[in-house]
Amino acid sequence: MFSRLREDIAVVFDRDPAARSRWEVLTCYPGLHALVWHRWISNPLWRAGLRWLARWMAHWSRWLTGIEIHPGATIGRRVFIDHGMGVVIGETSEIGDDCTLYHGVTLGGTSWNKGKRHPTLARGVVIGAGAKILGPILIGDGAKIGSNAVVVRDVPPGATAVGIPARIVTVEDQQRREAQAAKIGFSAYAIAADMNDPMVQAIQKLLDHAAATDERLARLVAQLQRDGVACGDARAVAQAFDPQQINKMLE
Repeated sequence: MFSRLREDIAVVFDRDPAARSRWEVLTCYPGLHALVWHRWISNPLWRAGLRWLARWMAHWSRWLTGIEIHPGATIGRRVFIDHGMGVVIGETSEIGDDCTLYHGVTLGGTSWNKGKRHPTLARGVVIGAGAKILGPILIGDGAKIGSNAVVVRDVPPGATAVGIPARIVTVEDQQRREAQAAKIGFSAYAIAADMNDPMVQAIQKLLDHAAATDERLARLVAQLQRDGVACGDARAVAQAFDPQQINKMLE
């Protein structure tokens, strides 16, 4: 019991640079309080079949910490709930070892049917503030969910999901957009890549389209040159593009 408590305290120091002392963590971190209450009181009562008493104790934990954890939820080791206010963890939720949840996170259901209806988080998952993970879906090992994302389908291991509804952003997508933005002189990362702003999404689509068009143009020019056609400066039109004007519009 106390070894688990020491482990949970150590996790706070690993993931929160604001932590200054063990006494501060033990007395001032509601995420730790909610997890300890769940592990030592609510969940054991639930597993013992004392369902009403388990719900009643979980209700007191919610009142004291602002974090609602259903006593039937399964929570692994070294889980960290940072700040925690507004976190909701449903009955059939499963949280693997080494996961991190920020405030306002919901692990919710999308059905009134009995059975598994809440998410499963594998090991090392990070859920950003305000994110909603809904339904009996699986978030793979090491996946990251952006702030305020709404996730309604599985997320592969190591992937990042952002937006409403959430879309998977692969490493290849990020690298391609960054390379294209750098090539045209546009500071794409002056704004957050996971924002839901329609302008941001439109610019990302334009970067994807520009990269694909450049690739097709390069293949076409290469083929024409192999066929003996003098192409001249096939990309002269691009000189009329002023990326700095776009940057000024977003300042």
